Amino acid sequence: MPFDPSMDKVLKTWKCEETGLQVSINQYGEAQPKLQIGPRILKKKDGSDRAPVKAGRLTIEDVLWLYDIIDDVKDELSDLAGPE
Repeated sequence: MPFDPSMDKVLKTWKCEETGLQVSINQYGEAQPKLQIGPRILKKKDGSDRAPVKAGRLTIEDVLWLYDIIDDVKDELSDLAGPE
């Protein structure tokens, strides 16, 4: 079955303003929701958003930000997906 973009849902998103890294909980159709790390949305000099890019390797700022939000992410994902 080919990928259908209309079935792909973003349920919750977090964004690190410092590094542009995004973390989101996504669900395709009726499948179990899953965590996605990335993309990274950087800012142009004029302050507007650039096109999304892959998250790539994480900096210490990214790791510290993830550490700060991980309990919220875990709780949200547990509420949406729950353990099998």
